[in-house]
Amino acid sequence: MLAHTQLSIDTRQNIISILRSTPLFKEMPENVLVHFADKAQTNTAPKGKVLFLQGDSAEWFYIVERGWVKLFRDTLDGTQAVLDIVNAGVIFGEDSVFSEQTYTCSAECVEDCTYIMCPTSLLQFYLEKNQQIAFNMMRTMSQRQNIQSREIEHLNVQTAQQRIGCLLLRLCPPQQTENIVLNLPYDKNLIAARLGMKPETFSRALAKLRESTGIEITGSKVMIPSIQRITDFTCSHCSQSFDCKTVM
Repeated sequence: MLAHTQLSIDTRQNIISILRSTPLFKEMPENVLVHFADKAQTNTAPKGKVLFLQGDSAEWFYIVERGWVKLFRDTLDGTQAVLDIVNAGVIFGEDSVFSEQTYTCSAECVEDCTYIMCPTSLLQFYLEKNQQIAFNMMRTMSQRQNIQSREIEHLNVQTAQQRIGCLLLRLCPPQQTENIVLNLPYDKNLIAARLGMKPETFSRALAKLRESTGIEITGSKVMIPSIQRITDFTCSHCSQSFDCKTVM
């Protein structure tokens, strides 16, 4: 376990602000947020840093402050199954309080990251003492389950190019409907893995999506002439219409 260091006032207030913005700590009393902030640690890690492995003892849960973190599991044959790619403001590792205090997956930084670590023992304490945080925990887990159910739906009914179109829609800024320029947040092989595709399948599907919707792709940059063309192509094969705001 890492040694605890005294936080500066600014660092503590930053942690409190980040905690307050998350669904898990929404509506929490100030004294609870202060308690977590006082026990927290802030860290930075380079791309490729493994934060923990599936089955490790879970002393901490994490909140991304900057960057992207890959959550994954390794199969028995050595294949890596990417479960999620989480970004700023997302909590992960907290479900270990229900899994004998061990992590249910592995976590690796896919770019340089800054993150906050809080003790899972403190979360366990408040789950038993505070009804609001217990409710928030159940609500967060339910939302994740709904997102996973939708992803299963997409795998069953959407083509590969439609799943890519769905991802691009979720990256688009709100209220902008034409001539949108996006920078893909991480490399295409990782996007392919996140969408359940082989890299070669992703490349072919991306080319077909370009033909169907008029998007332009240069390296990691994507130009979308019209949101409507992508929604017409993609959302007809989904149980929810755009703008659904699911997590990537």
